[in-house]
Order: sequence, then C-alpha cells, then structure tokens
Amino acid sequence: MLPPELIVGRRIACRVEVTSKKRLLETLGELLASASSILSPETVFERLVERERLGSTGLGHGIALPHARMPEIKEPIGAFAQLTSGIDYDAIDGARVDLAFALLVPEAANEMHLKLLSYLAGKFSDPVLRAQLRGATSPDEILALLDDPVPPGDA
Repeated sequence: MLPPELIVGRRIACRVEVTSKKRLLETLGELLASASSILSPETVFERLVERERLGSTGLGHGIALPHARMPEIKEPIGAFAQLTSGIDYDAIDGARVDLAFALLVPEAANEMHLKLLSYLAGKFSDPVLRAQLRGATSPDEILALLDDPVPPGDA
C-alpha cells in the first residue's frame, strides 16, 4: 500500500493528450507542484529533466516512473498521468509510454526513495494492473487501483 497522501485524486490526470516526453514531464511537474505552495511547476519540471539526463525512467511495458529529489519537501509526493496514446520515452524495451507515475522525495530520503521506487516498479510489473489503469475512466478509479494493497493479478 502507498503512504497516505502520496497520491490523491487531484494529482491524477486521466486521458491526457501529450505528444512528447517533455510535455509529459511538464504535465507531471504541474500536478506535483499543486501539492505544495512552496513548489513551482518549472522547478519540479527542471528536477525531473535533470534526473532523466542520467538515464531514462521508462520501465518498459508502457510505464514511466520519473522521479527527483526536492530539498523543499518533507514528505514524498506522487502524481499520475494516463495518456490517450503512447509517446516515445526512450524506455528500456523501446515501448511507447502511456502511463506515468511521478515521484518527488525529500533530498535526504535515500531509503524511502528506493523503497517507493521498488514498490511502484513491482506494482507496475503486473499486466492486469496495467490493463486496468489503461481502461480507467476517472481519477478516482485510477486512485483506487493504485491504492489497492493486493495486486490485481494476485486477487
């Protein structure tokens, strides 16, 4: 299960039309920045881009997990975007990305950062969950799928 308040309905974009990795990261930056008045969409976007320069956060199977550390925050913040169609994201399997979970963590949160990334990567490895996320029609439906402690393939 995800930490409370990591992801909430207002930080989930459903059926978003974007045509590039840059625009996806901008959209996720806007969603993430909406969590706190001390964050700006531009700063969050810049941090996500800096991390992408180290290597693509495209996990494969149409999933991206962009993430960054932010000294301004005390708790992790998540956002999710479901795209209307896949975009080129330089993913490890070459697949076009149409689902993206963005994560911001506090600057010093090494263990927390790694645990969240590992948990999310494991969750998104489930083909049933990926299909359900792609078929979801509302932020509330997506939130329920993301917050479900039992992976759909294990139910």
